[in-house]
Amino acid sequence: MARKQFDLIVFDWDGTLMDSTSTIVKCIQASAKDLGLPIPDNRTAAYVIGLGLMDAMQAVLPGVDPKFYPRMVERYRYHYLAQDQELSLFEGAREMLTDLSQQGYFLAVATGKSRVGLNRALDTVKLLSLFDATRCADETFSKPHPAMLQELTRELGQDLKRTVMIGDTTHDLQMAINAGAAGVAVEYGAHGIPELHALNPLYSAQSIAQLHGWLNDNA
Repeated sequence: MARKQFDLIVFDWDGTLMDSTSTIVKCIQASAKDLGLPIPDNRTAAYVIGLGLMDAMQAVLPGVDPKFYPRMVERYRYHYLAQDQELSLFEGAREMLTDLSQQGYFLAVATGKSRVGLNRALDTVKLLSLFDATRCADETFSKPHPAMLQELTRELGQDLKRTVMIGDTTHDLQMAINAGAAGVAVEYGAHGIPELHALNPLYSAQSIAQLHGWLNDNA
């Protein structure tokens, strides 16, 4: 069957493929508590998911002394590493990725995680060999800067106009817009549906099953 729209499908990781949003929120809150800083509410903490860690800490508590941000990153990593091995992929994610790979799509990840963090997660869920390329926030500009998508398409010899970015945050969708790629939203992650829809994604999926079906029919 002829390819319809895309050759390269790029996924965000946390909140899109891995069910980690609530854990990340709790770890951000715990890092602030450890340092005696104001503890951000759930919505505020969830909003910064997808950014690089330093950018996330600056965004979640913009009014504190800058000396605290590196310490917040350190405490966040402490809390997250204590429980990240217990995290799992969303139901159906592995099957979706395997199916897309077998259909011949290039698959990639663009994430706010560090390289060490992403490799650790990929190893935990046994997906290290499935993706053709990956980009992390400590290797280039953080979302919503278009660099991750630009670099992934260059590495894989792909066209941004035939690339789709799939994510659960406005950071993902805005990155796609900035790069000239298509954007698809998932509604089960960190950002609210009205915020996602305000950026006019090509499609908005309520579940992995819906996303998988749409990609099979339209990508």
